[in-house]
Amino acid sequence: MSWSPPTGVLGRIVAESMARVAELRSDPASTRALERRLPTAPPAPSFRAALGRDSVAVIAEVKRRSPSKGEINRSLAAPDQARAYVAGGAAAISVLTEPAHFDGSLDDLREVSAAVPAPVLRKDFLVDELQLIEARAAGASAVLLIARALSPAIMARLFGFSRELGLDSLVEVRSQPELDRALDLDAPVIGVNERDLETLEMEPHVRETLLPRIPAHVVAVAESGIREAADVERVARLGADAVLVGSSLSSSATPEAAVRALAAVRRLGRGRGPGGG
Repeated sequence: MSWSPPTGVLGRIVAESMARVAELRSDPASTRALERRLPTAPPAPSFRAALGRDSVAVIAEVKRRSPSKGEINRSLAAPDQARAYVAGGAAAISVLTEPAHFDGSLDDLREVSAAVPAPVLRKDFLVDELQLIEARAAGASAVLLIARALSPAIMARLFGFSRELGLDSLVEVRSQPELDRALDLDAPVIGVNERDLETLEMEPHVRETLLPRIPAHVVAVAESGIREAADVERVARLGADAVLVGSSLSSSATPEAAVRALAAVRRLGRGRGPGGG
C-alpha cells in the first residue's frame, strides 16, 4: 500500500514527537519505571461504549493553543475544564498532550483522568509504543492514531499494541486509502478530519465523501470545524455518530453551556447499503 512520510506542519510535529521518544528510550531506567506503572494504572471506562448514544456524542477537547488558531485559552485549567464539559453532557474528553505546539502535557492527561468519570482520549502525534504506555499509565481510555502520520506497518503495530493495553484507538483518516487501512484493522472508532494537517487548510468535501462510507457498526467521528449546533446537525446528516470539538469549547466563557448546546442533536446513523456500510 502506497505511503510517504508526512510533510509540512504535520511532518515537523511528527519529527519532534519521534525525537521525544528517542530521548525517552535513551534512559532505560525511566522506561522501566514507566512500564512498572502499568499494573497500577487506574481503571479506564470504555471510550467506544461511551460514544453509543441516541444523540451525537460530543468528545470535548482540552486545548490551549494550536498551529492553525494560535492562542486559544492559555490560562485553561485542564481538570476544571473537563468537569465543566462533563456537566454539560460530554460523552468523552480529549486531552492534547503535545507540548511544543499545543501547550499540552501528560500532567493534563493525568489530572483530567482523575477528575472526571468520562473516558479520556490522549490526543497527540503518537509514533511509538512507549507513548501508548504513557497514555495508559496516565489513565487514558483511548489514543489517537493519525493515518497520514504513520506507515501502514507502524499503524497496524500501534493499533495492535493499544488493544493489548486495553486502550481504544480513534483512527483518523482523510482519504479513501486511509479509510481502507482503518477498516482493514477493524478499527471500532474512525475519525474524519476536515483539516489537512500538512497545510492546515480546511477541506469540507473530505468528510462529505468519507463519513457516509464508514460502515454502520463503526463509530464515525467528525473532526475540526465544529462550532455550533448547526454544524453538528450538518455532520449528523452525513452519518456522524460523534463530533470532536476543541477550539470553540476551549475558548468559550461558558464551556458547560457550550457543550450542552452541541449534545442535543439527534444521531441519524448510516445505512448498510453501498457507500454506507
